[in-house]
Amino acid sequence: MKRGRRNFWRAWHQERHRLWRERYGEGCEGQPMPPPELMEAWRKFFRRFTGEWPEEHWAFHGRRFRPWHQGVDTFNPFVANLLSQGGGLLPLLVLHLLEAQPRYGNEIMSLIGERTRGQWVANPGAIYPLMSELEDRGLVESRWEDPRKRTIRLYRLTARGRKQLSRVKSIVRPKLEEAIQVLQELVQDLESDAGDDHADG
Repeated sequence: MKRGRRNFWRAWHQERHRLWRERYGEGCEGQPMPPPELMEAWRKFFRRFTGEWPEEHWAFHGRRFRPWHQGVDTFNPFVANLLSQGGGLLPLLVLHLLEAQPRYGNEIMSLIGERTRGQWVANPGAIYPLMSELEDRGLVESRWEDPRKRTIRLYRLTARGRKQLSRVKSIVRPKLEEAIQVLQELVQDLESDAGDDHADG
């Protein structure tokens, strides 16, 4: 029996919106961390649709999908693959944000959440070690907002960081554009009707 492959997210968003209105009223919907009831509702919806819990599904059991296992439906693991440690884009994005103006660590994390539409949320465990590494390499410098309290640090791009950012952009941007083209072709392949005539196996 077919389960409406193409309509999974549309069906879930309708269900999510209905549950939200029933339990919490209008407004404040779409936050990165939904209330526990909606997180559990996501897990149950996923199981109804696929027949398995997300952490047990053959395609989605890996660590990149762990937020789905916990019920965070807004997380996009494909965006996270690009921005997580080893993905390559996070240092570039941080330097790009600092190019405009000096920023606090929390501000950087918030902006990354906005730029990714909440589909990948940076955390202190990812950002602050990266900031230390960028500072050690002379690409970023920082100062305490209040040297006595030493609680909030302001980061700015150095002249060396600005040069490196320009060089890395010239290398990465063409490859990103190439990757987008490849992904668009893959999406078109997956959207073809060739596989829709077969029942789920």
